[in-house]
Amino acid sequence: MKDEKQPPPTTGRFSIVRSLWYRSRAEAMDDSEAGRSIVMPVAGTAPPLQQVLRRLAMALVVLAATTLIVWADRDGYHDNANGKLDFLDAAYYATVTLSTTGYGDIVPYSDSARLTNILLVTPLRVLFLIILVGTTLEVLTERTRNQVRIHRWRSRTRDHAVVIGYGTKGRHAIETLLSQGIPKGQIVVVDPERKAIDAASSDGHVAVLGDATRSETLRKAELPSAAQVIVATHRDDTAALVTLTARQLNKRASIVVAVREDENVPLLKQSGADTVVTSSSSAGRLLGVSTVSPHMGAVLEDLMTYGTGLNLVERPVTKNEVGQSPRHSSDLVVAIVRGRQVLDYTDPQAATLQFADRLITIKQTVPGP
Repeated sequence: MKDEKQPPPTTGRFSIVRSLWYRSRAEAMDDSEAGRSIVMPVAGTAPPLQQVLRRLAMALVVLAATTLIVWADRDGYHDNANGKLDFLDAAYYATVTLSTTGYGDIVPYSDSARLTNILLVTPLRVLFLIILVGTTLEVLTERTRNQVRIHRWRSRTRDHAVVIGYGTKGRHAIETLLSQGIPKGQIVVVDPERKAIDAASSDGHVAVLGDATRSETLRKAELPSAAQVIVATHRDDTAALVTLTARQLNKRASIVVAVREDENVPLLKQSGADTVVTSSSSAGRLLGVSTVSPHMGAVLEDLMTYGTGLNLVERPVTKNEVGQSPRHSSDLVVAIVRGRQVLDYTDPQAATLQFADRLITIKQTVPGP
């Protein structure tokens, strides 16, 4: 019996159909993926090793302070070995006193030494034990606290944005979302690579490690309750299958997909994508425009980069603009969204603005405080 060959890594229409067929057969097999988990943001939290080293430094500071206290009042202590205390004896007494109840070979006999043990050494011993016990408890409860954080996040997350793929496209998409006022807590990253998940977590995002073509991975990202889905995978066939899975889980979310080839746009539309952005053709058009007019290319790049220079903004029509011409608006109107139709500002149908219209305008970036 001949072995079945795997589909070649192409991005045409027929290659996507073949990939979908191979994927459906693979899902029927028992090949569960290991290591898929939800990773909470780690921004502002020190790594475990750094936390342990910090606590160790605190314990050494307490030990050093106790040693100096004993050494300063060394004449009030008696050493059963030779009767006197040197600096090493003071460090030894501080160590055994903080870590145990003492061996009795060195004892305070003067009133000042005993008062110092009551008022200073005993509180330092308690502080030393708190540091040690706190480190142990933190290690033991880390997993439980992480599970509590995940449970709390999943119960509160609604109408968020799910970004599938934390490569160059995914990161720039998140930067634009953040510049438009969407908080980091409302953005969830899904990626199959541990390195990308660690980077997203370090950037302050909730991240899900796993294959986004599988429904259980997208459910971990709470995709059924998401409002926006951005598919920024490396391959078009993967993007098609992710879009199919996402649309099956969520019928109302807005799904935006990035693909490489124009011929795959209709297939992505049929798969459930609301908007399909062709990266190769868009880059090619920008290259052509920049070749003919570098200034025009710079303006287009500025318009596509939200938060700097000029911004493309979609907003509702105000009461004062209803019944007026788009040219009378205080902003530079370039298009009117009426229902599901986008009208050019020169279109005769857009000569009079209606109450339910939305305007796509060009506005100057307002510097922040």
